[in-house]
Amino acid sequence: MTPPRLLALVDDYLALRRSLGFGIERLRWLLRDFVRYTERIEHRGPITIDLAVQWALSSCPGDPACAERRLWAVRQFARHRAAFDSSTEVPPAGLLGRIPRRKQPHIYSDAEISALLRECSRLWPRDGLRPSTYVAFFSLLASTGLRLSEARRLDRRDVDLSKGLLTIRASKFRKSRLVPLHPTSVQGLTGYAARRDAFRDVPRSEFFFRTDQAPALKRAAIEKTFSRVRNRLGWTSHNRARRPRIHDLRHSFAVRRLLRWYEEGVDVDRKILALATYLGHAKATDTYWYLSAVPELMAVTSQRFEHFARREESAS
Repeated sequence: MTPPRLLALVDDYLALRRSLGFGIERLRWLLRDFVRYTERIEHRGPITIDLAVQWALSSCPGDPACAERRLWAVRQFARHRAAFDSSTEVPPAGLLGRIPRRKQPHIYSDAEISALLRECSRLWPRDGLRPSTYVAFFSLLASTGLRLSEARRLDRRDVDLSKGLLTIRASKFRKSRLVPLHPTSVQGLTGYAARRDAFRDVPRSEFFFRTDQAPALKRAAIEKTFSRVRNRLGWTSHNRARRPRIHDLRHSFAVRRLLRWYEEGVDVDRKILALATYLGHAKATDTYWYLSAVPELMAVTSQRFEHFARREESAS
C-alpha cells in the first residue's frame, strides 16, 4: 500500500464517518499525521500493530495515556480497513494502558475571564482588527458555551443580531440548533461587527470572525493565540484543577448556569434538558456529568440530598 493510497483510504473513511453524523475534526488530524508518519519511514504494505504503536509513541514519550489516545484513532480506522483487507492488523484496546477518566474541568472565575479579554485587547497589531476579533470571540465562548469549532465557523447569515439569535449549522453529530443571545452579548457582537466592517483595506469575508490577514479564524491560530495569552498571564495548573484551556470556557458556562439554578431553587432535573439542547449535547447524561465532576456542584447536590434525607426522616 503506497502512502498516497493510504491517504485516499483515510479520506474515504472520514467521509463515511461524517455522513453517519460523527465529528471527525480531531480524528482527521490524527489519521493524517499517521499518514505523514508512514511517508517519512517509507512504510509499504497494510497497517500493522507495530506500525501503529511506533507512531502512537513517536509524539508521546513517557505519556502512555497520550499514546493510547493516538492509538485509538488508528484502531478505529484499522477496524474499518480489516473488513476490506484481511491482512490489516487491529491494535487491541488497552495495549498501551488505559485512557484515564475525564479530568475535572477548570472553571474560570470572573477575574480570570476579565484578564483573558484584557490581554487579548493588547494583541498585535494594536490598531488592527485582531485584538477586537479575539476579545469578541472568547467573549462569545464564555457567554454562550459554544464549542470553539462552532464559533469559528459562524458566517454572517448565522448571526442575527436584530433577533439576538445564532444558528449553529451541522455541528457535532451533524446537528443544527438555534442559540439565543443575552442582550449584553448582542451589544458586544454588534460593536465588533461595526469595527470589523470599518476595515476597508481587507477583502470582504462571509465569516463573522476574521482578522486583518485571514478571512476566517483557523483552529491552529486560535489555539496558538490562546497559548501565548495564557503564558503571558502566567496561568499554570498550580492551585487549579488543571491548566486553563479554551474548552473550559464552555464548561464554565454550563457550571455557572447550573449553580444559578440551584441558588434560585429551580428544579434542575426539569431544566437540564433545555441546557443540554442549548449546548448541543447528544444526551442529557453529558450535561448531568457536571454534577459529579465539579466540586462546587457536588457540594450543592450533596446539601440538597442531605436536606431531602432529613425531611424524609422527619416525615417517617
